[in-house]
Amino acid sequence: MRVAVIGTGGIGGPLGASLARAGQDVTFVARGAHLAAIRRNGLRITGDRGESLVAPAQATDDPAAIGPVDLVLFCVKLWDVEAAGSAIRPLIGSDTAVIPLQNGVDASERLIPILGSGAVMGGVAVVTGTIVEPGVVRQFGTHHRISFGELDGRQTARGERIRQACIAAGIDATLSPDIQRLRWEKFILLAAASAVCAAARSAIGTLRNDPAVWPLFEAAMHEVVAVGTATGIRFAADVLAPWRAFLLGVPDDWMPSMTQDLLAGRRLELPWLAGRVVALAAQFGVDVPVLRTLHAVLKPYADGRA
Repeated sequence: MRVAVIGTGGIGGPLGASLARAGQDVTFVARGAHLAAIRRNGLRITGDRGESLVAPAQATDDPAAIGPVDLVLFCVKLWDVEAAGSAIRPLIGSDTAVIPLQNGVDASERLIPILGSGAVMGGVAVVTGTIVEPGVVRQFGTHHRISFGELDGRQTARGERIRQACIAAGIDATLSPDIQRLRWEKFILLAAASAVCAAARSAIGTLRNDPAVWPLFEAAMHEVVAVGTATGIRFAADVLAPWRAFLLGVPDDWMPSMTQDLLAGRRLELPWLAGRVVALAAQFGVDVPVLRTLHAVLKPYADGRA
C-alpha cells in the first residue's frame, strides 16, 4: 500500500513509522529542519512505547513529487486544512482514501469541497506525541489507536484494506460505520483537556490530583456532551467513563498539543476546539459556562506569542 503522511508530527510520525516498519510504502511530508533530519538520519520515534527508527525514510516537502497513493494520513494543524488540502490534490487517485486525524470535528467537511466527497473519510486518532528535535518524535503514553470510516457509514473494501494494514503494523485500528459519533466522542476529551491544561499552563499530573481543578475537566466534558447531543449525536450513557480513565492513567507529563503550543508561543487550535464548542452552543442554545470562560481566557493567545 502506498501511503503519504501529511504532517509528520505527534500523530503522523508514530503512525507512519509503524506502517513503514511493517513494509508499507510510506512517504513522509515535512518541512525545514525536520525534513532535513529525516532525510539524513531517518525518522526516530521515542517515548513510552519504546524506540524505533525508520531509516532510510522517504520524505519530501512536495506532495506532487509523490504521485497518487492508496492512503493519505492527513495530520496537519487545523489552521492548515484548506492550504494542505489543496497541496495534496496530486496524491488523489480513483480510490485514494484521505483520513483526517486532526483534533476537532469538522476537518473532513472542510476537505470535501477541495478533494471531493469520494476521497475523504472520517478519522480519529488516539496517539499523543510531539517533535522534540528535528527528526525525532516523542510519544506520550502507550495508546496507539485509530478509528476511521466512510462518512456515509458504508463498509468498503478500501476501508478493510486500511484496517488490515494498520493491524499488521501494530496499530489498534477500527473500521467504524458511525465515525461521526466517534469523532465527537474524542472531541469530548480534546475540547475539555486542551482548554483546562492550557489555561493552567500545566501537564496533567498536578491537575488531576487537585480537587479545585479536576471538577473543571468533568464540567467541560459534560458541556461538550450537551452540545454534541444538541447537534444530533447519540452518546452512550457512560461516554465519559473511558475519558476519565484516560486522564487518570496517562503519565504525569502528558499534555494536549494545544498546551504545548501555548507554552512554546505558537498559534493555537483554540477556534476549532473550545471555540467550536462555544459557537455551536450559541447556535443550539446550550449553556457552556466553563468552556466559554476558558475560551475567553485563552483567546488573547490564539495567534501565538513570542
